[in-house]
Amino acid sequence: MIGTGSYLPKKVLTNFDLEKMVDTSDEWIVERSGIHERRIVDDDETTSTLAIKAAKSALEDAGIAPEDVDCVIVATNSPDNLFPATAGYVQRGLGLPDAMGFDIQAGCTGFVYGLQIAASFIQGEEYETVLLIASEALSRIVDWQDRTTCVLFGDGAGAMVLQARDDDSKGVLKSYTRITGEKAESLIVPSGGSRMPTTEETARNRMQYVKMNGREIFKFSINAIGDATKKVLDKAGITMEDVNWFIPHQANIRIINFAAQTFKIPDEKIVVTLDKYGNTSSASIPIAIDELRRSGKAKEGDLLLLVAFGAGLTYGANLVRL
Repeated sequence: MIGTGSYLPKKVLTNFDLEKMVDTSDEWIVERSGIHERRIVDDDETTSTLAIKAAKSALEDAGIAPEDVDCVIVATNSPDNLFPATAGYVQRGLGLPDAMGFDIQAGCTGFVYGLQIAASFIQGEEYETVLLIASEALSRIVDWQDRTTCVLFGDGAGAMVLQARDDDSKGVLKSYTRITGEKAESLIVPSGGSRMPTTEETARNRMQYVKMNGREIFKFSINAIGDATKKVLDKAGITMEDVNWFIPHQANIRIINFAAQTFKIPDEKIVVTLDKYGNTSSASIPIAIDELRRSGKAKEGDLLLLVAFGAGLTYGANLVRL
């Protein structure tokens, strides 16, 4: 991992702003999620424009030129279009002359999936330099009349540059990823695909927006974060005491607190950004990593444990050595 970057839209939407939009309150939102505010895209911003800005920051941090990138992967649940892949817009916007690229749609676990894929590409000597981006403009697919979901999500992007090195003690050390589709409809955008094409009726019923069974997702996430954390630690043959930084998906402070209590993780090892950015889905972990590195708190050689869960229903974890 030779460089990271992130980008957050300038517009801030606070809980007090939401009080004027839907039947909610700052107290209610904070108590149930830990979120105080989130960022929202401007009219001229899209998932790809956020991704490009985060990627430029990561490339600058890595000290490499666009022509050095062999592969670009974009994790997103809010692509610019159903197709083509958002990665194509990113490749064009960055001017990557000789790169393959594609999107990953794995819910909020997209970045964790992407790290495993990128590491496999590099270890298999398919590509030397991979640009991995997670970008979300979730405000475009959130129902601003649904107080149970619109208070949770925010927009943003994070990026990472991974490159082949002889030192195999650094980079992505171990990964564990899974999908369980039994309750896939618990978090879904119902219309817009082949299962439910968009019609006047679906639009009237607001089926083009995120729908979530909060109770089911909460139960799933509690189990998923515990299972993924335990499995990736077991694969590496280490314990939580060996981990310097625990970086969970930023969905809900109660879920993060549960993991902290279960694995006895001290507060000073846990990275939390959801209070100021909300749930940025697949982008939440790379944004947190970039902020951690730029703060100067993380040092070379530190071990990061990343864990996520999301629509699919997907979940997974990575162990990454700086």
